[in-house]
Amino acid sequence: MSLNPTLRTIHLAPLVQRIRHENVILDSDLADLYGVPAKVLNQAVKRNIERFPDDFMFRLTEEEFTALRKSSKADTVLRSQIVTTKDPRGGRRSHPYAFTEQGVAMLSSVLRSPRAVEVNIAIMRTFVQLRRLMDSNRDLAARIEAMEQKYDEQFATVFAAIHQLIAEDEATKAEPRRHIGFHAD
Repeated sequence: MSLNPTLRTIHLAPLVQRIRHENVILDSDLADLYGVPAKVLNQAVKRNIERFPDDFMFRLTEEEFTALRKSSKADTVLRSQIVTTKDPRGGRRSHPYAFTEQGVAMLSSVLRSPRAVEVNIAIMRTFVQLRRLMDSNRDLAARIEAMEQKYDEQFATVFAAIHQLIAEDEATKAEPRRHIGFHAD
């Protein structure tokens, strides 16, 4: 089965957020991808809540929600929900759910439409790519740190030699000089 062409062109990585040291996707972003209202997605999850333990899905706290609203990336998403809502009070009534990689995988057993299957495949691939990228960045950081330590040791030797030369130069300047030329006593 090949992915729907529109799903291939969607860049899913920007939808992944880092919250509570986890890579997560918000319920509203998942609902958009699945082509259903967030309310429908959350109802399906609530009907199968035993499949979603805390390490699969969690509701954002007030502080997390506020920080998310302040971030420019999420602000447009949350603002668009307020603009498009039919509720006269506007906006969300509760804080969004955040789904971890395992929670997104579990959604595939709850949402069984062909589009849901395609979306889950695309999301799982995105999570794998992000994990590989983070691992390669960790390797790169370790290499840079090793090089810094190596060169710091070499530069320490160079700086020690320079300090020694400066000290010797100052010592020779401090010695009384013998005058050159004719001396009249």
